[in-house]
Amino acid sequence: MNNQELLELKKTACKVRQWTIEGVFNAKSGHPGGSLSAADLFTYLYFKEMNVDPKNPKDPSRDRFVLSKGHCCPGLYAALALKGFFPTDEIKSLRHIGAMLQGHPDMKHTPGIDMSSGSLGQGISTACGMALAGKLDNASYRVYTMLGDGECEEGQVWEACMFASHHNLDNLCVIVDFNGLQIDGNVNEVAGLEPLDKKFEAFGFEVIKINGNDFEEIETALNKAKTIKGKPTAIIATTIKGKGVSYMENQVGWHGKAPNAEQYQAAMDELNAQLKALEAEK
Repeated sequence: MNNQELLELKKTACKVRQWTIEGVFNAKSGHPGGSLSAADLFTYLYFKEMNVDPKNPKDPSRDRFVLSKGHCCPGLYAALALKGFFPTDEIKSLRHIGAMLQGHPDMKHTPGIDMSSGSLGQGISTACGMALAGKLDNASYRVYTMLGDGECEEGQVWEACMFASHHNLDNLCVIVDFNGLQIDGNVNEVAGLEPLDKKFEAFGFEVIKINGNDFEEIETALNKAKTIKGKPTAIIATTIKGKGVSYMENQVGWHGKAPNAEQYQAAMDELNAQLKALEAEK
């Protein structure tokens, strides 16, 4: 990508983070940490990688995305809103009774959501089903799914991986948001995953390891994934939990907690400063 494209992605990711904070603050609940760590991944997928059309969200030829770690939907909602699937003001009603945007993705009521998710481990399974359907239909679309690192402790994840490899789902790209923290603490202390790359390889995946907060590395990995034939791809993206809001970064307490008014203002001031600095670049 050129410098202007990179700059635009950075600005969009900053806005994704702003709307993530806006949503969780107004809900008085939610999951900011993992939404912020994945903001760059959401941004690249929806603004550069995937074939999606906000005006035709059910287009049969569209690429599919399943947020397997469904609790991090505030970040996904922000990306969808900024892409034009629905007005950004909808985010302020996050988790409110009767609102379109609930605490986990809902495919029946939210444009751009391809699969309801949130029960950890199930999202990758449904993504496998979508990918197999694409194979059977000789369709050109690709299927992307994002897992949390803590989610990879679920046995269903590995059953799905076995299925994906068995059916040679080279149209499936699994992205692991590896921020190192889950609700109960450090992932490696709760139930160590390493060597995660070797586990995916043993299940028949092509594995790519990247810095998931670096757009150029994200682009290189996703471009490579499209060239892999005969097997699925897993991108292990190391990220910073709470990325972009300094007091949330690498703090397990911000896995599932909303900021109060003072914390909200501090976060928005910091993100506004980041956006202003980016907008000053040429």
